[in-house]
Amino acid sequence: MTPNTARRKETSRRAILTAAFDLSQEVEYAKLSIEGIAARAGVGKQTIYRWWPSKGAVLFDAFLMLSEGAEGEQPALPDTGDLEADLTAVLRATVAELNDPRYEQPMRALATEIAHDPELAAAYAERLDGPLKEAKRQRLRSAQRAGQLAEGLDLDVAVDLIWGPVLNRWLQRGAPLTTEYTDLVVTTALNGLRSRATTETAG
Repeated sequence: MTPNTARRKETSRRAILTAAFDLSQEVEYAKLSIEGIAARAGVGKQTIYRWWPSKGAVLFDAFLMLSEGAEGEQPALPDTGDLEADLTAVLRATVAELNDPRYEQPMRALATEIAHDPELAAAYAERLDGPLKEAKRQRLRSAQRAGQLAEGLDLDVAVDLIWGPVLNRWLQRGAPLTTEYTDLVVTTALNGLRSRATTETAG
């Protein structure tokens, strides 16, 4: 009996998250409501409030459900030995996701909610941003060990230098976010982050 109950709960949970994501593409975030999500999912709104404190928390979990890998799997960046190629591939994939019309509106809404909701910001840092930053640091650390980046490089600053401009351009909407731009970001950042020996060899 317990397994059936757990299965029903998981089915309801996924129905709620799917409903939240689908509705976020159909209506403006300001008009998205717990009541609307509950009606679309076929559950009572109290079921949602038992698991999530706000519509922002529901939408955040919807994104996690869509992007989750194997159970317990930690995010990892490609490591082919060619740092520039790996970072270029990752940022191009990031651009494709940020420009995807299915994700753009709900992601912008989430960014606003995270900036104003400390509880949601803490969940974002713990469950998504933190693990992703660690994966980025690990890839740069691997390049550092291989002599491709300066030995004394602060990896947190390096992560900000590489990924920060992409997110900033997307948030500001001041200019189009293109693969040409991200390729230039990677090249420019690595020119400053590479070890002196590597730079001299490349020259």
